[in-house]
Amino acid sequence: MKRVWRTLVIGTVLFLMLSGMVSSTAPYMVWQASPDLMPIVIPRVNYPETHPIEPGEFDAQHYPTYDEVVSLMKKWARDYPDLVDLYVNGVSYEGRDIWQMTISNKKTGNPDWKPAMWVGGNRHSGEVTARVAALDFANRLLTGYGVDSEITHLVDTCTFYVRPMENPDGAELYLCTAQTNRSTNRPMDNDGDGLLDEDPGDDLDGDGFLRQMRQYVGPGNGNYVVDPADPSGRLMRSVGSGYGDYRVYSEGLDNDEDGRFNEDGIGGLDLHRNYPENWRPMTEATGMGWTQSGAGEYPLSEPEIRSIVLFLLSHPNISICQTMDTAVPMHLRPPSTSKSEESMFPSDLRYYVYFDDEGRKLSGYARAGDVYQDYGRGNPLFGHSPDFGYFQFGAIWYGDELWGNQDYVEDFNGDGVIDMLDRLWMNDNVEEIRGMLFKDWTPYEHPQLGLVEIGGWNPKFWTQNAPAGSYLQTAVEKETRFNMLLAKSLPLLAITDMNMVYNDDGTTTIAITISNKGFLPDALEQAWLVKIVKEGYAELRLGEGLSRASGSPSLRQNIGFFAGALQADGHTKTVTWTVSGKGTASIVVRSTRGGTVTKTLHID
Repeated sequence: MKRVWRTLVIGTVLFLMLSGMVSSTAPYMVWQASPDLMPIVIPRVNYPETHPIEPGEFDAQHYPTYDEVVSLMKKWARDYPDLVDLYVNGVSYEGRDIWQMTISNKKTGNPDWKPAMWVGGNRHSGEVTARVAALDFANRLLTGYGVDSEITHLVDTCTFYVRPMENPDGAELYLCTAQTNRSTNRPMDNDGDGLLDEDPGDDLDGDGFLRQMRQYVGPGNGNYVVDPADPSGRLMRSVGSGYGDYRVYSEGLDNDEDGRFNEDGIGGLDLHRNYPENWRPMTEATGMGWTQSGAGEYPLSEPEIRSIVLFLLSHPNISICQTMDTAVPMHLRPPSTSKSEESMFPSDLRYYVYFDDEGRKLSGYARAGDVYQDYGRGNPLFGHSPDFGYFQFGAIWYGDELWGNQDYVEDFNGDGVIDMLDRLWMNDNVEEIRGMLFKDWTPYEHPQLGLVEIGGWNPKFWTQNAPAGSYLQTAVEKETRFNMLLAKSLPLLAITDMNMVYNDDGTTTIAITISNKGFLPDALEQAWLVKIVKEGYAELRLGEGLSRASGSPSLRQNIGFFAGALQADGHTKTVTWTVSGKGTASIVVRSTRGGTVTKTLHID
């Protein structure tokens, strides 16, 4: 019978492709659960939501596919050769190059020696709003350079590493087929039957989406009823088994005949549980230990996350990281497994709380806080990026959740409450998205269940992501405002004063004042604790005709770390040297995260 249902799947797909019900080209991929099963052919879907306003140009109103993202990044590298380096920084499970760009004015110094921020998106397959937000951030920096003085200063003095597609395989599956999954496409046995990915959803009606199926089974035989508050009969309400007259399923076939529908879809590992800090296995031997679903075989087992972590560890100049998801929405930060007050340095936490508060003002998000208390309500997440970002990398790390359709819903029907009826009102009355949010229930003869109806909410461009157009642009711009605040908060050391005193004995004493002009300290306390950064130094490099005078401090002096704006002191330090002779010298000030400053002086 398993072969029969495989044949039905392929037959349905081929019929839909030939009949034009699905806008398809060649199949997206051929996947096989087990050698004794026929493969599932996945047709491509050409979603209007993936079409740009003007081909070849960035806009924040559509969802670019993998090829378009790469093309955009290559165009930026051509258009801004002094500001952009484009390179492959990893290869995905399915063999796709993972592209990343470095944005910084190369003429003002080595980008890797400047204070830096890392921005990523689309780690989870279906959370494609984040990909657009990462691209929008890069676009703001590039188009603002030379136009906006603040952005110009940022790109001259700082560096921004941008990776729009952290998970290109899953996102391509999501944007180019009806399938959905949470993370990597690596096959996984989600239902414990020894087979891999053998029961994904099936787009039975060929509309390009995996929605819901409802079946009338008679009073007392189901677990859903038609919501009595909805006169149109579209909304369903769960009432518990034995109290309803409908059963509701996800759209598809019971491919493996285990009585469940779509319980073993494509993939199943969660890239956002694969980070090394506080990683936990998916199963353990005692029955008393913590486990984490989707964690992978071992920490950093997945090439997508491994490439990120290795890049970060080799670039300790990064003080701020933002890696975005959907769809709460909120500004989300560490810790993921404990209360903030229990495990974070108070001085570090003050900066996080500041960003939480300012973020809410800029984005309008109702929520901002840590994963453990605010997001998880006391339920820990293991192997989670915010914990890695703070506890191992010692950075300001946000994993913001973008888009939440509840933020765009009002009491449109005037009944005094904001509920699902108002969402239906939007679907029926807002011109830009009319008919796009909810599909009316349509009869379908199911080969296993008999007569069902297929319909319900748009799972991709409403439930999980914004509808393309103005809603997407609004959601992205909310996040970009916060990300620009983070960018403007990087530490930045500067030589703010210099004096030379010609002494009676013919020597010259040089005194410089070094200040942190940025908002953040050049090292969080956690960064120093885990030794991700080194203490800074100031060095006097002497040219011909100059030598260090007897009794002078060392030419290279340790200057430690510099405080940020929320700390009372430690923002400014003074260094002195005494030299003999005449000539040219240079001063080099270096900080892992505060940047590099050089200054030339002539001693006559």
